[in-house]
Amino acid sequence: MQNSGTGKSETTSAVDTKPLSGEVFGALINLSGRRRFTSQRLVLYAVLASQGHEGATTIAREALALFRGAHTALVKGSDTVPGIFCEEVREAYFGRLDGDAQIVYFINLAERTLNAIDDSLRDAPALLEELVRITTPMLSVLNQITSVYEEQSKRHALLMKKQLRGIMTDIETIAKQAKMVSFNARIVAARAGQAGKEFSVVAGVLSNITTEIDDLVKVALSGAAA
Repeated sequence: MQNSGTGKSETTSAVDTKPLSGEVFGALINLSGRRRFTSQRLVLYAVLASQGHEGATTIAREALALFRGAHTALVKGSDTVPGIFCEEVREAYFGRLDGDAQIVYFINLAERTLNAIDDSLRDAPALLEELVRITTPMLSVLNQITSVYEEQSKRHALLMKKQLRGIMTDIETIAKQAKMVSFNARIVAARAGQAGKEFSVVAGVLSNITTEIDDLVKVALSGAAA
């Protein structure tokens, strides 16, 4: 199998540890799934092109462009996705699975096959046969890589829930402390008689605010536990 040619030193010299949003994980999974769909579409229309179906080569090339674009974004990054963002993803592309090399080989073979079909070259049938042969193994690689993105997304969701619960617990503690301060302030205001009336009003407002905070925390915590 051919070398990927993307350059490991270029794509894996540093792994981005910046936390990703749920929207970014959704985009990553979508792009990875797009490769699965377009790989099948590409091979199907390459076969149809070899049989002389009108417009099949054009559709196959469109599928190839989508496939290549999705792979480039997932490995090198784009405006919406980060590329190689963790060790598990790096391993999927450049480690034991060697996903990048296999995917780039598939891309190059598909392009050579379509060119050969367009030019009616003698090696077109052999190239197409090889392309069809590696389709199932290629789909298996793509499925495994997509699973890596899905697993990272699940880990992210669990981490976000844990962090949210931690933040809400801190807010709940602060609210309890504020409520105690408010309670003590109302006692002091009551002892101060007429002079403490305005202070008593402020303490009452503070008490109401802390009650509202308690309610919001309970809602947030129940959502984080879901």
